[in-house]
Amino acid sequence: MTGTVERGRRLPVPARWGELRTWAAAVDPGHTRLHLASVATAAMLLAAVAASVLRALTGQPVTIVLFSVVLAMISNLAVNENDLRRRRVTTALMVVPAAASATVSALLATNRVAADVVFVLVMMVAVAVRRYGPRGVALGMAAFMPFFFVQFLHAGPGELPFLLAGAVIGIGSTFLLRCLVFTRRSEAVLDALFRAFEARLHALLLTAVEAVETTAGEPDLDPLVRAQARLNETALLVTDRLDDTDDGPDGAAGPVAGLRQWIIDSELAAERVAMSVRRSVEHHDPIPDDDRAELAEGLRALAAATAVGTPGAIAARLYDGARSAVADIVDRPAGVGPAAREQRIGFAVVRLADAMQTTVEQARLRIADHHDTDRETAGGGPAPETVPERVPPPAGRDRFGGLALHTRQAVQVGVATSLAIVVGELVSPARWYWAVIAAFVVFAGTASRGDVLSRGWARAVGTAGGVVAGMLLALLVGGNVVASLALLFVCVFLALYLVRISQAMMAFWITAVLALLYGVIGQFSVQTLVLRVEETVVGGALGMLAAYLILPTRSRTAFAEALDDALTAVDVSLRTSVDAALGRPGAGDPLEKARAVDTAVATVRTRAVPLQHPVARRPLRRGVHHTVRVVGAVDHYTRQLAAQAATASVPGWAATLEPAAERVRADLDGLRRILDDAWGPADRREHPSGAGPADYGVGSAEELLDAAEADAASRTAAGPGTERTRRLTAARLLRRIDQLAVGLARELCGQTWSEPAPTARGAGHADGSGAAAAG
Repeated sequence: MTGTVERGRRLPVPARWGELRTWAAAVDPGHTRLHLASVATAAMLLAAVAASVLRALTGQPVTIVLFSVVLAMISNLAVNENDLRRRRVTTALMVVPAAASATVSALLATNRVAADVVFVLVMMVAVAVRRYGPRGVALGMAAFMPFFFVQFLHAGPGELPFLLAGAVIGIGSTFLLRCLVFTRRSEAVLDALFRAFEARLHALLLTAVEAVETTAGEPDLDPLVRAQARLNETALLVTDRLDDTDDGPDGAAGPVAGLRQWIIDSELAAERVAMSVRRSVEHHDPIPDDDRAELAEGLRALAAATAVGTPGAIAARLYDGARSAVADIVDRPAGVGPAAREQRIGFAVVRLADAMQTTVEQARLRIADHHDTDRETAGGGPAPETVPERVPPPAGRDRFGGLALHTRQAVQVGVATSLAIVVGELVSPARWYWAVIAAFVVFAGTASRGDVLSRGWARAVGTAGGVVAGMLLALLVGGNVVASLALLFVCVFLALYLVRISQAMMAFWITAVLALLYGVIGQFSVQTLVLRVEETVVGGALGMLAAYLILPTRSRTAFAEALDDALTAVDVSLRTSVDAALGRPGAGDPLEKARAVDTAVATVRTRAVPLQHPVARRPLRRGVHHTVRVVGAVDHYTRQLAAQAATASVPGWAATLEPAAERVRADLDGLRRILDDAWGPADRREHPSGAGPADYGVGSAEELLDAAEADAASRTAAGPGTERTRRLTAARLLRRIDQLAVGLARELCGQTWSEPAPTARGAGHADGSGAAAAG
């Protein structure tokens, strides 16, 4: 048994090169950021060359070149459409608001007060139209940047024809390169995303190995939690892309049809590994040394098999080695307590080996067969953890009263940028625009005043660091124009590559670009760069002030809204899964509803970030962390149930399943209302402080679930894949969801409760279904 794993580990795989390839695949899923930065930099170069030719022919100043280059950059950054046809339309449409904005700005060049008033209105509209999704964001930026840049260049009506030509050149360069020349075939994007999925799974397994092998002190489980979240985000990227390429001609199932189910199965199996390891560590289980070594060997074999580039034959031997390593643990009679939790890790290792081996084979086969060139994509969709702005669905008013998010932010931006114009001019009449830009961008991708604070602080820190880097780079090139231009485009590339990861890094490299640019045109000075820091701090501070004083949204309220959305999505998913399991017509796709839960829970994690900042009170951070963790566990079991419902139908179970499911949904609805009261505005509480779970309709579905499980257990057939096993698994998943919902509801209402260990009933099934479902 162990010898098999050891032989697998001694196979001639170049470990360091393999780890490097795995890291490269994970750091940029699908190579989307690399593609965006490369194409955007190339578009800026093309725009610079084309505008320089126009300048040479017309004798216009260099400002026409700068205008074209800036619009080439903005048209790449602002357009975030996955579908190629939609990207082409959005990019082409950007010419319209860009031309209109540049025209109005040029006509108002002689009236500074009117220009400033219209500029503020343009920025307010640019924020308000974000409610219309990615296209609204892009068109808003296409209106904002030309108006600002024409004012910055002091261009008048006489230069308007050349400015319009510059807008066409800049946006046209992006359209040519990103939408026509450097598109990526959908199978290439899918292959890159699947490699990223493998790489993220590899990282999770290495973290799990470390947690299992740590015997001294308290193991740090945070890396395991982060690895699990990253794997989930990458799985969402893969399934999103599969949705875009799922159909063949005339709507028939394409070659990749069905691959989404295998990806979800593998992700759930990986989460089962992470949760089983985490539970054992948290309970301080005294795992025998031999068993600990076998579990580590199994996990390590899985990690080696999922390293990017591992040949298929070697991976197959490693999967077999993983199963063999834990075979003794899995084959034991069902245990209780620590023994049961240890056995669940073994079951999880076997389940993941089975799931990944099938998934990898099917992915490689089906992606290779997919050649639908009409559905080409450019890989421009950002990963969930790096999206610069999460655009919520259109809404008139938020659930806690008041204006909708983007309407409220438009008002805040209007106030902040108006003050930034005034204060920025007091600081420097020539560089006031830096304060305005800082006040405008701190509201991008934010949902609360805590988000604005974090974003403004990051931008200020990045700008300060960029000043230092800019001065060092300027000294390094020593006035050499060629070296300066080369470094300038390198810095532009890095800014574009990192913009979806960190606003601080974006500000850092853009400031370095400015330092090099000023050096090229002979205007470099330390005072200018220091002034940029001052103006950025002023603009960011005014943005924060507006966010806190003008129609403010507390971080707690934004968090409550996200929790409300997440639990509503869970309710819809449970209803769809139950209807599908009972074979009802028109039930819908359980996996699609489960993916909506994933997206909503990702928003919960994002909204929780300001509340988990070190400056927040420790009890608050602890409460937020626990709530997010419980909601994440509900998400996990909900997706497991959806995966069961998508592949099985048990129509004869309605009599006991449906009442149990309705009770679970009622408990989830009660938890949603409790969370609204706990985190939402105090003046909008449904019940006063001190209310108990029963006041919100929270009870327990245990008796109804017992009846449903007894009905399932009464089936005589046993073994993997039988109707009896499917029913038992579904009942136990519903039980876990209900236990989590009721338990968190009791905690929030001041009652004591500790999360129960998964039920051990049925853990000794020959297929391990009892432990697997509960774990």
